[in-house]
Amino acid sequence: MAVLHFISLLLFALCFVTVAYTFFFSIAGHFYRRKTFLNNDKFKKIAVLIPSYKEDAVIVNSAKQALLQNYPSHFYDVYVIADSLQEETINELKKLPVQLFEVTFEISTKAKALNEAFRRITKSYDFAVILDADNIMSQGFLEKINNAAVSGCYAIQGHRTAKNKNTKYAILDAISEEANNHIMRKGQVAVGLSSSVIGSGMAFSFLYLKQVMSEIEAVGGFDKELEMTLISDNHKIIYLDDAYVLDEKVQKSEVFANQRTRWVAAQFVYLKKYWLKGILNLLIGRFDYANKVMHYALVPKVILIGVLAIMGSVNLLFTSLLPGATAWFVLLLSYFFAYAIAIPRSYWNMGMVQAIFSLPKTILIMFGALLQIKGANKKFIHTPHSASFEKTTI
Repeated sequence: MAVLHFISLLLFALCFVTVAYTFFFSIAGHFYRRKTFLNNDKFKKIAVLIPSYKEDAVIVNSAKQALLQNYPSHFYDVYVIADSLQEETINELKKLPVQLFEVTFEISTKAKALNEAFRRITKSYDFAVILDADNIMSQGFLEKINNAAVSGCYAIQGHRTAKNKNTKYAILDAISEEANNHIMRKGQVAVGLSSSVIGSGMAFSFLYLKQVMSEIEAVGGFDKELEMTLISDNHKIIYLDDAYVLDEKVQKSEVFANQRTRWVAAQFVYLKKYWLKGILNLLIGRFDYANKVMHYALVPKVILIGVLAIMGSVNLLFTSLLPGATAWFVLLLSYFFAYAIAIPRSYWNMGMVQAIFSLPKTILIMFGALLQIKGANKKFIHTPHSASFEKTTI
């Protein structure tokens, strides 16, 4: 029984830390104040990089949309890194005024595609924007990136938001994205820390990014490596809440599970890699670095909800275990409250209610995905996208 008490208390402590962290930054997010960078008629030269692995359904439209930015055309270029695209798609891309790099890798990764682009680019740029193949920049996105860059910003995360909410899983994914924007970006910046990056809709000093990427060989989670290097080099990552990038949300349970498996696998890999450095940086007062490592120690949200609900129910049946059922359910309600105040009001509708009712099945899917997590970060797990939302704009 003593062993069960210890395991229960240890699990409770891990969950408590995650809930407390989420609760704090969810509240902090409401104190975020959008920073406006004025345009002083200076324009940075920007390279928009779009890696595309088997994204024939969306890449042509994404490239077309990227060319429509209200930013001086001679100050930005669009680069498509075409990996395993069909010949028909390649021919369509060749008709557009984009720079096309065809690549082939034994094991495809986003990091490899970006590094190959940097090797082939011959023009000089000040900043680089990284997009996913399904991403569409809102009008004014590059202008806002430019204004921040002219003001001295070195690393920028834009506001990635849902392109579609057509299924319950897409709605869950969209809600998760916006809650993370509030907690991991607004909340972090509000207390003086760096924003978290997401993997796309982000911009960096071109030469710095080129140098850092040359040392990154990650199969999954390259943005985490990039983020840790930026913080280690004392660069602050800012968040532009009004610089929108539309991102397609997953529509099916199996895709949802595959995507989350990849994310959780990457999280464990980087926790193992950086936990000691995180503690050492905390001891010397480098809170930004320690905070980023802390992200990897947080229990993934869907798994956390499942653990809290299960442990609370178990403790209702076995009241001799510590802590009691009340403590677990209070933690669960606190976590729900923290996320509730992080979700934009526009999401509070019947669609969200239906998505919430799908949580039990989603939790089971996630626990099943955990059984396949071993080695998940050593292979590229592709998230397919659909052409159904090509015309969506902000």
